[in-house]
Amino acid sequence: MSRAGHIKDARQLFDSMPNRDVVSWNSIITGYWKNECLQESKRLFDLMPGRNILSWNSMIAGSVEHGSVDEAFEYFKAMPERNTESYNAMISGFVRWERINEAEMLFVEMPRKNVISYTAMIDGYMKTGEVEKARALFDGMQRRNAVSWTVIISGYVDNGKFDEARKLYERMPNKNLVAMTAMITGYFKEGRAEDARVLFDGIRYKDLVCWNAMITGYAQNGIGEEALKLCSEMVKLGIQPDNFTLVSVFTACSDLASVKQGRQIHVLVIKNGFELDLSLCNSLITMYNKCGNIVDAEQAFRQMNGAALVSWNTIICAFAQHGLYGKAVNFFNQMEVVGVKPDGVTFLSLLSACGHAGKVNESMDFFELMVKKYGICPRPEHYSCLVDILSRAGQLERASKIIQEMPFEVDAGIWGALLAACSVYLNVELGELAAKRIVEWNPHHSGAYVALSNIYAAAGMWDKVTRVRLQMKEQGVKKQSAYSWMEIGNKVHHFLGGDISHPDTNKIHLEIRSISLQMKALVTIAETDLLWSGFD
Repeated sequence: MSRAGHIKDARQLFDSMPNRDVVSWNSIITGYWKNECLQESKRLFDLMPGRNILSWNSMIAGSVEHGSVDEAFEYFKAMPERNTESYNAMISGFVRWERINEAEMLFVEMPRKNVISYTAMIDGYMKTGEVEKARALFDGMQRRNAVSWTVIISGYVDNGKFDEARKLYERMPNKNLVAMTAMITGYFKEGRAEDARVLFDGIRYKDLVCWNAMITGYAQNGIGEEALKLCSEMVKLGIQPDNFTLVSVFTACSDLASVKQGRQIHVLVIKNGFELDLSLCNSLITMYNKCGNIVDAEQAFRQMNGAALVSWNTIICAFAQHGLYGKAVNFFNQMEVVGVKPDGVTFLSLLSACGHAGKVNESMDFFELMVKKYGICPRPEHYSCLVDILSRAGQLERASKIIQEMPFEVDAGIWGALLAACSVYLNVELGELAAKRIVEWNPHHSGAYVALSNIYAAAGMWDKVTRVRLQMKEQGVKKQSAYSWMEIGNKVHHFLGGDISHPDTNKIHLEIRSISLQMKALVTIAETDLLWSGFD
C-alpha cells in the first residue's frame, strides 16, 4: 500500500496489527519517506523496539533522497554493523549531492566493494571532471554490468570526450537504450546530426528520454524544423511530451521565429498542466519575444506564480530587445519592490535598453548602481554595452577612455562596438586603432577589414582602401555572405546573399522590382504634392 501511495491506509493497517515484526516496521518507515514524510519516518525509527541493517539502510536512503546528507551520514556512523548496501547507499548519497571527496574516503575504507560501489564512484569522478580516475576504476573492475558501461560512456560524453565514449560504446557487449541515448547526445555535441539520426532510427523501442535527446539535439544545433517535425511525430505515436521536450521545442520555435508553431506548443503546455514549470515559462517568454510578440511575452510573465530572478531577467531582456526602455526600467523597479535581488544579467539587459533608447546618462547611472549598491563586479559585456552606448552617441573619446581603463584584456567585441561607431562618425584615427586590435585577436575577421575600408572610402583615402583590400587578399579573408529566413505557411524559406538556388528566385525578383517601382511612384507623387504646395 505504501508503495502505491496509500500511506494513510498502510498506517491504519500497521496500527491495527497485534504483533509487528521488524519487516512491518521497515515497510512503514520506508513508505513514509517515499511519500515525502521523512519526519514521520524518523519518529517511527526512534520508536522501533528492534532494528536490523535494513532499518538503518532505509533511513540512510530516505535522508539522502530528501537532501539531508549529513543526517544520512549520522545514521551511517551510528550503525552497530554495516553491510555493502550501507556503504553503497552512503557513497551514492555523497555522489548525488556532489560531495565526491567524502564518497572517495568511504570507498577507500569500504571492506567489500561490488559493481554498484565502483559504478557510483565512476559516476562521481565523471561529475567532477576527474576522467582519468573514473577510467582507472572502470578498467580495474572485475565485473561490469550495463549500468557501469552506461555511466562511463555518458561521463565521457558529458566531459566532451566523444571519441573515447564512441570507442567504449563499440566495445559494450549489450548496448542498452540509455547508452544509445548518451551517444545520440554525443553526436549532437560534435555537430554530427546525421549520425545521431541514423542511430536514433535504428532504435526499435524508444522512450521519452531518447526522443528528447533527438529533439533537443536538433534545437541546439539550429535545426529547428526537424525538432518540430520529430515532436509532432512523437505526439502522433501517443508519447506525451514532458517539460524537457517542450523547452526544446520552444527553443526551436524561437530560432525559426515561428509564432504559429509556438502557440500550438503553448496549448500543449496548458493541456499537460505545465503552466507552473519555471523553465517552460521562461522559454515561453523567450519564444514570444524572439517571434516579435512582446505583448504575449508580458502576458506569459504575468501569469507566472511567483517569478524568480531568471524570469525577471527574461522579461526585462525582452523589453530591452524591443527597445521598450520605459517598460524595462518599470519592471526592474517592480523587481526591487518585491525583494528580488538583481544580478549581472539584469543590469546587462538594462544597459541594452539604454543603448536602444540612446540613454547615455542613465546607462552610467545603472552601471554605478550595479557596482556600488549591489556589489556586482562588471564583466566585459557590461563594458561592451557602455562603449556601444557612448559610441552610438558620438562620444568616441569617452568610449575609448573607458576601454583603456578596463581592468581586464579588451576583446574583439568591445573594439568592434567602437569601430562601428567610427564608421558612422568618420573617426579615422580611432577606427584604425580599433580595427588593428580586432585583427590582433582574429586575423581573419572580415568585418574589421570591411569597416576600416568603408571609413577610408568615406574620408576619400583611396590609397588606404586599396591597401586594406590587398591585406584581405594576402590573408585569405573573404567577406561573409548575409543570410536570412522567413516562414510562409508551414514552411521555412532560407536565403543566402548571392544565392539563386531558391525555386522561386525569378518570382521573388519580379516582386521586388514591382515593389521598387511602386515606391518610386509614391516618392514622385509626394515630391509633386510638395512642389504644388509651394504655390498655395
